[in-house]
Amino acid sequence: MKEYFPEIPEIKYEGRNSTNPYAYKFYKRDRVIGTKNEEEYLKFSLAYWHTMTGTGVDPFGAATMIRPWDNFTDPMDKAHARVDAAFELMQKLNLKYFCFHDRDMAPEGNTLRETNKNLDIIVKHISENMKATGIKLLWGTANLFAHPRYVHGAATSCNADVFAYAGAQVKKALEITKELGGSNYVFWGGREGYETLLNTDMGFELDNQARFLKIALDYAGEIGFKGQFLLEPKPKEPTKHQYDFDVASIIGFLRKYGLENDFKINIESNHATLAGHTFQHELHLARINNMLGSIDANQGDPLLGWDTDQYPTNIYNA
Repeated sequence: MKEYFPEIPEIKYEGRNSTNPYAYKFYKRDRVIGTKNEEEYLKFSLAYWHTMTGTGVDPFGAATMIRPWDNFTDPMDKAHARVDAAFELMQKLNLKYFCFHDRDMAPEGNTLRETNKNLDIIVKHISENMKATGIKLLWGTANLFAHPRYVHGAATSCNADVFAYAGAQVKKALEITKELGGSNYVFWGGREGYETLLNTDMGFELDNQARFLKIALDYAGEIGFKGQFLLEPKPKEPTKHQYDFDVASIIGFLRKYGLENDFKINIESNHATLAGHTFQHELHLARINNMLGSIDANQGDPLLGWDTDQYPTNIYNA
C-alpha cells in the first residue's frame, strides 16, 4: 500500500523537555488519572473534512492545499486514496477516532441512487481499515449546506422537494453511521436560518426543523441506532441569522418542541466566540442543563469575523 506521509514517524510521548517536533509533549495516552487513562478522557478524533478534504479555498482565490492524493483524476479513486491516507495519519498520530460529513467521504453522483452507491463503496473500504486498526467512528453527519439545492436551507427550506431530499440524505448518513459503529450523530444547520424577515416565515421554518429532527429520531429507532444525537450551535456563516445561534438558543428550541431528552450539544470554540461568548460560557451553560455532548476544540482569530477553525494554542480555551 502506498505511504502518503513517509516523512512523518509515529508520534509518541516524549515529555515537556523534548525538542522533537514529531512528539507529544504533554499528552500521554496511557497515563492513568483517577480511574481512567488520558485516552479515555480525551477522545481526540480526526475531522475528515478539514484534514482530508479541505482545499484552503477562500472567496478571493483558488485552493492552496495540495494533497498527495490530488493526482487522482477520478473522484472515486481519489476517495479511496483519501481513506488510506486518513488511516495512515491516524495511526501515526495514535488517534483512536474520526468523524465525517457524508460528502467528505465519497463524491456526489448525478442522482441520489448513484451518490448512495458511491458511499457504500467507500464505507466498505473505511470499514476494512477500521477493523484492521481498531480506530472507531466518534460521529457522522450529513452535509446539508454545500450543494446549491440548500441555498434556502434543508429542514427549513421553502421547497418541499429540498426538505425531502435532505431527509433522504440524513437517512443514508444515519445508516452508514450505524454501520460503522458511530457513537453519535450530529446536526449542524449552516443553512437553517434566514437573510431577511421580509420573505421568511420563522415560526413555520422552526416547526419544520423540529419535524425534521423528529423524523430522524423515529428512523434511528427503526434501524436500531443507539448513538447520541447532537446539535451544533453557530450564530452565522454561511447564513446571516442561524436558528441554532448558541447553546441557549438550542436549549430553548429543544424544550419548546419536547426534544430536550433526545439531544445534547456539540460545542465548537470558534462558534462560541462568533456568538459573542467565551468557550467556557457555552460549555458551562450546556453542562448545568445536562446537555453537554461533545466538543470541537479549535479556536478562531479575534481580529477576524468568521470561522477560521485554527488549531488551539491556548490551553485554557482548548
